[in-house]
Parts: sequence; C-alpha cells; structure tokens
Amino acid sequence: MKAIAVMTKGSDPVYVEQYEQPLPKNDDEVRIHVKAVSIKNLDRAIASGKHYSAQTAEFIPRVIGTDGVGLLDDNTRVYGFGITGMLAEKALIKKSSLVMIPDGLSNELAAALPNALMGSVIALMLRAKLQKGQHVLINGATGITGKVAIQMAKHYGASKVSVTGRNEEVLSSLLDLGADTLVSLKQSEGDFIDQIKAIDSESPVDIVIDYLWGHSAKMILEALKGKGHYTHKTKFVNVGAMSGDLMELSSSILRGTDIQLLGSGLGSWNDEEVNTFFKALLPEAFNLAATGTLKMDTSVYPMTAIDEVWNPSVIWNSRLVLTVD
Repeated sequence: MKAIAVMTKGSDPVYVEQYEQPLPKNDDEVRIHVKAVSIKNLDRAIASGKHYSAQTAEFIPRVIGTDGVGLLDDNTRVYGFGITGMLAEKALIKKSSLVMIPDGLSNELAAALPNALMGSVIALMLRAKLQKGQHVLINGATGITGKVAIQMAKHYGASKVSVTGRNEEVLSSLLDLGADTLVSLKQSEGDFIDQIKAIDSESPVDIVIDYLWGHSAKMILEALKGKGHYTHKTKFVNVGAMSGDLMELSSSILRGTDIQLLGSGLGSWNDEEVNTFFKALLPEAFNLAATGTLKMDTSVYPMTAIDEVWNPSVIWNSRLVLTVD
C-alpha cells in the first residue's frame, strides 16, 4: 500500500509506494480505508522522536499520522485514533473509539478538528470543568486550537472569553469567533499585567487555558496574585508550551492566590475522560461543524505533496490536511 513513513531515525517522512498493510490482531481492531489525515505539531514531534511519548521507544520505520478519517468496509465514514500510523491507504483503529461522521461534514474538516478539540474541550470541560456563566481567559488564542477554544467556550456557556495573542491582525479577528476582550502580547510587561488585572477586577477569571507557557503565563499568574486578601478561585490549565517549556514561578503566587495548576495532554487524561471525549464531546462538535456553527481553516493537499508541506513554516495559519487517494 502507499504510505507516508519515516524510514530512518531523524529523517523527514517520505512517500512510499509499497508498505506492508496492517492486519487486525483482535476483535476491537478494525481496518479502514483512509481518506484524510491532519498533520499537527504532535505528528511532527512524534515523527522526529522528540515527543515525550516517543522518546523511550526503539526506532523502527513507521507510518506517520495519529488520527484520521476513512471508510469501513461497508462505506460508513468514521473518524478514528490510529493503532497504526494513519497516513496510508489502510490503517487500524479501535472499534470502541471510532466516531461516525455526520452528513454535511467534509472528510478534510472532520480530520482537522479532533486534535484542536482535544486541546480545547478536554481542557475546558474535563480538566477545568467549565460551568455556564464563567469567565475564560485563553492565553495564545490566535493559534488554530485557540480559535476553536473560543468557539467551544462560548458554546458551553462561558459568559466572557478574554484572549491574548501576539499577531494583532489575527487577534482582532477573534472578535468574530466570540472573543469579548483582546489583550496584546506585544505591549510592555507592565501594561500587559495591568490589563489582565483590570479584566479580572471587572469580571474575575475562573479558568485560564494556556497554550504558551513561558513568560506570558508568568505574567498572567502575577496579575492574578492577591495582595494579602482572599482571591477568586481560578483554574489554570496548561495545554502547550509555544513560548518555551520552562517558567520561573514565585512561590508567593501559590501562597497568595487561590489557584489550581493543571495540565491537559497525553498522560494526564484518564480512561473515563478519553471515553467521554470520543462518545460525547467529539460527536457534539462534529454536529456543530456540520451545520457551520464551528469553524476552522484548513489547507488541503494530496499525500504525495509531503515534501512540499512538511515544514511547518510553509503552512502556519491553518490546519494541514493530506488526502489519500
């Protein structure tokens, strides 16, 4: 079968004309005919061996792609998380976690949405346990997942969504997705902290969804810090580290703030949370996308174009989706 695979350690994935087809090993594994696969930072990190889930594994040639859309033998369209690499003509997924794709939702958008939803709705609904009427602050909302987080926070009843971002043109466009307050990361540290303090004073921040970590996260925590009096309870959920993996955190912030620090990612989700995502949250979001309520920008290419599009700087403002003929 045709596939996109990493053949030698540290090399970029390549198009392969002949690759061994995967065979189901038990009753919960089903083989699908793949139609569309999104390429994400996670896929690039796993392919390079830099992601923490791949660092301890002995290298063997492998097909890339963690999840995708395809057809079962009866032509039912489904989304699934791969047991084997997904960017191939055929792949294995678990029957217990496949999700039906509703009419009106394209293969390409169905392939693109789930990763952004994992990075948004799990953090919002399962880690932070968002309640209707709460105020959500999204740090790094100009990215693909941040844009989805804005829409889903409003869908689940957030009364206010404040957002930060560095690209001011994209930041301004977030108002159309439901953002209420914009905070530029290009302003001075003092002005940034003052603006976050003012926002929190007007409407206390209940949840922070953080895609950046690093200095911006430190500034937000500093802005939420109390001054010797009881502070509003805030859940700070880290999802990504686009601004760096390390942050200097003063212990006085923890002592002086009623804040709960959480993570959301592979390794922090238990089986019940994963099951809730596949059985309830993802199908709900698919239905929103099928009606045009949930939006996401995609860039679609055939899998044979892998050499042209693998570099993330080529396509940075939309989700890359590769189609399989």
